Amino acid sequence: MHIEVRNAGGKPKYYLAQSYRQDGKVKKARVYLGVGLSQTELGKRKKQAETRLTQIVSIGRRISDPYETILSSKELAQLKALETKAEIKVAHLSEDDWRKFTEAFTYDTNAIEGSTIGAGEVADILRKGKWPDKPKGDISETYGVAKAIEFIRNTKDHISLPLILELHRIVFENSKPFAGKFRPPGVEVVVADQFGQVVHRGAPSGHIRSLLSELVKWYEKNRKRYPPLVLAAVVHNQFENIHPFQDGNGRVGRLLLNSILLKHKLPPLNITLKSRKEYYAALQAYEKRHDLRPTIKLMLKEYRGLSRTLMKR
Repeated sequence: MHIEVRNAGGKPKYYLAQSYRQDGKVKKARVYLGVGLSQTELGKRKKQAETRLTQIVSIGRRISDPYETILSSKELAQLKALETKAEIKVAHLSEDDWRKFTEAFTYDTNAIEGSTIGAGEVADILRKGKWPDKPKGDISETYGVAKAIEFIRNTKDHISLPLILELHRIVFENSKPFAGKFRPPGVEVVVADQFGQVVHRGAPSGHIRSLLSELVKWYEKNRKRYPPLVLAAVVHNQFENIHPFQDGNGRVGRLLLNSILLKHKLPPLNITLKSRKEYYAALQAYEKRHDLRPTIKLMLKEYRGLSRTLMKR
């Protein structure tokens, strides 16, 4: 952000301005501050205008929630420009690539949720059956996520209620008594941050099945209208908003995201532990502002990291 000064009848006219890039073009947003201001007053108004300017830039770059409204041609052009930069290609992963991806995804997706199993320990568990001195539940969920990846590779189902339940069952069948079961009546979910502030409330338990059914219908209606990244991002984010399980929603949501990508012949992607803050921020942007762009940008960033993942190990 910077101050722009223009002459207005012999007096300086002040604006707070910010340039940003959109669709390969540089654009500028401005907030008017006033005329003939003292340095003290200018500093005060600048501070007050910063939040407003940030919102204007955010709205200018925003990609609407396709679940709420049909994307405009401009927004679809934004998506195409973003995808072009990522150079996403049709998936042709070898079995060795799949092994590497499975180990990386299993480590990161569990670590995001607090698993104590390290990356090297994941490899030992899956390759050698060598168990570290860690909680049995974490070890079980290591096997569970790896099995779930194999499942989405082979199933022909893009998304359905039975698929969602099966993914949860596979991941948690040996660690949670409610594996493969939606939240029962009366069991509600509230997610709080490290300071105890509520950041998300799951859908009422009595609405879970109907909301998920609506999501499946939306996907079937739009699967040929929107790019696969949009479909996967919306399904994932809506799923997380609904929060249908007592626990394990993040892992199942990320598996659903990959299931959809694979069905559209795109490579899988891994949201890494390093990207956790960015991931949560993207979910918040979607839930609070109906902005899909942060999720798409994160997915493209993780795609760019896919080749590095496959070169390791």
